[in-house]
Amino acid sequence: MQKRKLGNSALEVSALGLGCMGMSSGYGPAGEKPAMIAVIRLAIEYGVTFFDTAEIYGPFKNEELVGEALAPFRGQVKIATKFGFWIGPNGERLDGLDSRPAHIKEVAEASLKRLQTDVIDLFYQHRVDPDVPIEDVAGTVKELIQAGKVKHFGLSEAGATTIRRANAVQPVTAVQSEYSLFWREPEVEIMPLLEELGIGFVPFSPLGKGFLTGKIDENTKFDATDFRNVVPRFSPEARKANQAVVDLLTSIAARKKATPAQIALAWLLAQKPWIVPIPGTTKLPRLVENLGAVSVELTSGDLREINAASDTITLQGARYPEHLQKLIGR
Repeated sequence: MQKRKLGNSALEVSALGLGCMGMSSGYGPAGEKPAMIAVIRLAIEYGVTFFDTAEIYGPFKNEELVGEALAPFRGQVKIATKFGFWIGPNGERLDGLDSRPAHIKEVAEASLKRLQTDVIDLFYQHRVDPDVPIEDVAGTVKELIQAGKVKHFGLSEAGATTIRRANAVQPVTAVQSEYSLFWREPEVEIMPLLEELGIGFVPFSPLGKGFLTGKIDENTKFDATDFRNVVPRFSPEARKANQAVVDLLTSIAARKKATPAQIALAWLLAQKPWIVPIPGTTKLPRLVENLGAVSVELTSGDLREINAASDTITLQGARYPEHLQKLIGR
């Protein structure tokens, strides 16, 4: 597996990471723990060294899963987790934001225990809290870094002004946001800023929440607990309209003897050398397929063709329902 550095930092990880959220929440019922541990450990066998989780996934269950799966391999891997939500005393997911300095420190201690480690490699603010100055957040993580409990600071779904202000207090190693051929908005403002400041980019949902695999169409039915049921971009009408981007990937894939998912990931990897996508899966064959994207070479001509065709496609539907949309890009 190829390695990449996140921006100008010393954090070197595999070119593709593994997003672990879907093993515990978001896309229907949680997977069985032994099966999910098997997926995580197969990823290690294939050279993956970067694993993404958060306290809110579950809540707590995903960190516990990742901690157990990675415990025997801790020296070989980097773990990213996140703070910033208010979770009830019994693990109720309340979705209120809480990035008060005292709470950040409490989350760090709890995450360290669940992850069975003495240091968090990358600690993201999950969503920007409008009630806490970002300078206070960055300063708190700086203290955790100085205390040896955290190695690197990250931001998730933050806007450009917030990124710049945070970076002035504590250098930001990575920004995590959605980015794929299904959602290219970061190219406008975020990616130029990251390049300027030497910050790495970690795209989540690099396969468009599964849509770019070509396995989802207008007739697909999701489990009742799958959050795509409330995502406007996943309405049957939007899925039908957005099939054009899958058709594009499918045509390129046939020529390259690859799959649509592999072309989508290879396209992301080709954008910048400091981009590390974190596709998630609960299935061993899908994991192997995704990791095969690292070996897919897209020529400059291929990339021009994909970009030109993508520019002609107007995707339908918002990527979040309104109440979640309010939490991003601050």
